[in-house]
Order: sequence, then C-alpha cells, then structure tokens
Amino acid sequence: MLAYFIRRLLLVIPTFIGITVLVFTITRFVPGGPMERAIAEMQQMSQSSGMSGSSLSEEQLADLNAFYGMDKPAWQAYLDWMGKLLQGDLGESTFYQDPVLDLILDRLPVSTFYGVCLFLISYGVSIPLGIAKARHHGSWFDNLSSIAIFVGFALPGFVVGILLLTLFSFQLEWFPFGGFV
Repeated sequence: MLAYFIRRLLLVIPTFIGITVLVFTITRFVPGGPMERAIAEMQQMSQSSGMSGSSLSEEQLADLNAFYGMDKPAWQAYLDWMGKLLQGDLGESTFYQDPVLDLILDRLPVSTFYGVCLFLISYGVSIPLGIAKARHHGSWFDNLSSIAIFVGFALPGFVVGILLLTLFSFQLEWFPFGGFV
C-alpha cells in the first residue's frame, strides 16, 4: 500500500511539468496572446495620438520581445517562467494590468464561499439520495430519481444554471438575481 501511495505521489511531478509545458506553450505560441494584444494596443495608441504609420518601431518590438521573454529560446524562457512561478511570482495580468496573485487573492473569498456551498449541497443531497435509492431499490422512487439524475447529467451546466436562476430568483423570489461579486 505504501509503495502504491509513493508511486501515485511521484506521478505529481511529471503531471505538473506536463501541465506547465502545455500552459507555457499555449500562452507563447497561440495567436492572440499577450504579445499580440500589446502590439495592437500600442498601434491603437499611436494612431489615436495622431502619429503617422501604424507599425511599431524595431526598438518597440525589441522591448516587447524582451518583456515577454520572446527574445530567448523557448526552453530558456520556460525555465525563467518556471523559476518565477515556483517563487510565487505569477506575473502581471495583461488585461487588468495588476499582479495575477493579487487578482486571485481578491476573488478567493467569493470562490471559497461558492466552493463550500457547492460541497455542502452536493453531499447534502447525494448521500441521503443514495441511501434512499439503496433502501427502495427497484421502486418507482428509484426509477424516477435515476431518470432525473441522467437528465441532470445530460444538460449543460449553464442551462441548469439559467433554469435554477429563473426558478429561484424570478418565480419563487427566494434569492436576489444579482449583486454578489
């Protein structure tokens, strides 16, 4: 049992490396990433300020490449990125221009609240339902609840969310429609 636990624990390392390589590759090579966004913003600023020409100078492009690590080979940029990541430096958001860690910490209380609520509701419904289904195996309750569960799994999450929002906010007026951010 201990050997199995150790093998499973050691699988965390290649999984972590694989995920980070995938994320790094996507952010570096997929079109529309932070580099393209920065170029588009700089071109838009130069056009709105009345400067002629919409292309950036070689110096501006070199500065952007250096800022995003595009001037280094991919393996070196990955190692630099991993070094920062392991030190807790998640970088700066290109959309909000704030440190990513601060953005995560600002939103963590709301995410934790919803996570705990979801955990309590999930287990608060599924455990008693499982016990009731086991006690009444083969009955109309077992069959009807199985159908309801299959339909629930078949519907996309956003559809169920809209249905629940409509039911509890508009029809029953038990909860407010919005306001918790």
